[in-house]
Amino acid sequence: MQTSRADEFLEFASARSGHLFRSACLMTSGDTHLAEDLVQETLGRLYARWGRMGRVGNPAGYAQTVLVRTFLGHQRRRSATERPFGELPDRAREGADDPALRIALLDALASLTAKDRAVVVLRYWEDRSIEETAAALQMSSAAVRTRSVRALGKLRERLGGSIAAFASR
Repeated sequence: MQTSRADEFLEFASARSGHLFRSACLMTSGDTHLAEDLVQETLGRLYARWGRMGRVGNPAGYAQTVLVRTFLGHQRRRSATERPFGELPDRAREGADDPALRIALLDALASLTAKDRAVVVLRYWEDRSIEETAAALQMSSAAVRTRSVRALGKLRERLGGSIAAFASR
């Protein structure tokens, strides 16, 4: 019985880790190393509770919630603002559709606060409703709406008219 739970978790983790990683990359403004750490910590927390997951109706949604809470907990730590310095790669990763657009969007996301970034990612990347986002972030629906409007305004202000130029490519 113990191996079947481990097998179930391994199957779940294999199926969801890519999606969790993409969400974590957006929340961390493209910091893939931190995103990997967040996904690993999320999966570790899920594994510890996997035996009791029968009561959870939507394990994938629960995993996203754990990821968001792990991200927000990391942002509260003092060491979260430390950034390593080094040389950046000369070119973008293989398969990147438009590196200039990706960099502009990640820079704009990085200018938002951690909670605003989490709201934008959950609402517009994860396509969650206001109520689902509010539940994941443990805030009211009104706070999610307010943060969404303000965060989108900041993104528009930061991107200016350049987003239209990128979209026309």
